Amino acid sequence: MKKVFVDGQEGTTGLQIREKLLARKDVELLEIEPELRKEPARRAELLNSADFAFLCLPDDAAKESASLVTNQSTVVIDTSTAHRTNDAWAYGLPELSPEHREKIKNSNRIANPGCHSTGFLLAIYPLITKGIMKTDENLVCYSLTGYSGGGKKMIADYKEALSQVKFESESVLASKPYALGLRHKHLPEMQLIAKLAKPPLFNPILGPYSQGMAVTVSLFPNMLSGMSFDELRVFLSDYYNGSEFVSVVAANENPLTLDPTICNGTNNAKIFVFGHEEHGQVTVVLDNLGKGASGAAIQSMDLKNSC
Repeated sequence: MKKVFVDGQEGTTGLQIREKLLARKDVELLEIEPELRKEPARRAELLNSADFAFLCLPDDAAKESASLVTNQSTVVIDTSTAHRTNDAWAYGLPELSPEHREKIKNSNRIANPGCHSTGFLLAIYPLITKGIMKTDENLVCYSLTGYSGGGKKMIADYKEALSQVKFESESVLASKPYALGLRHKHLPEMQLIAKLAKPPLFNPILGPYSQGMAVTVSLFPNMLSGMSFDELRVFLSDYYNGSEFVSVVAANENPLTLDPTICNGTNNAKIFVFGHEEHGQVTVVLDNLGKGASGAAIQSMDLKNSC
């Protein structure tokens, strides 16, 4: 039985990880006393007693927690942005390539991907790594996501606003583009991991629902080395063939209206390819709290356990 400590279990991702692990019989959860949850000495004790330590903290606090781990056997899985572009840390998206999978299996430091980044990279990484797309393309990506990705304060604000909705005041129900400074915190990992010469133009959009996301990358035929969108669908299907959690939806199963919540409650990601001879798009649907956060973190733990 593996000992697991969740540092920051009060946050959205920490709560989800803890809930998932409580249902398992192969792990023992180490609990910190509520009054000591910000006490470095007590956190260090639990971090170094654990086989797996999940860091569910803001970036600076995650860096502090990582520095407290002196036990070389403790596997640290950080769900913050702090270490995603640090080459000393494995990037926790094993479906990207056999190399990513092996690095996760062989590393004791794993950076959990961002939710938007997960969708973007599942769509784009195969095209770059196989030479179908040039690294200097001008890519445009938008992502419709539930408000739970904004953390505890945004969840509380949305629930309060939704409780007061009246027909004459429905603005709370409208989808809202955000991060309009165009420097979203996921951009560095999106560019680095995809091996792009420049970051995509990325626009996240907050939907009036709790959970689930659809990440879309716009594409034109001249970006794909002559590959049609039907051929792209086949290529991606072959690339992810055998993956437990990532699948490509067949053309005859493409919906007319895409529901961003269809993967909720799972660690799955479904890839849709839409298009014709003039232009198209790849849309990846996932649970922003599942494959986009807690599910991916536990997947990395299980991958390490399988070694």
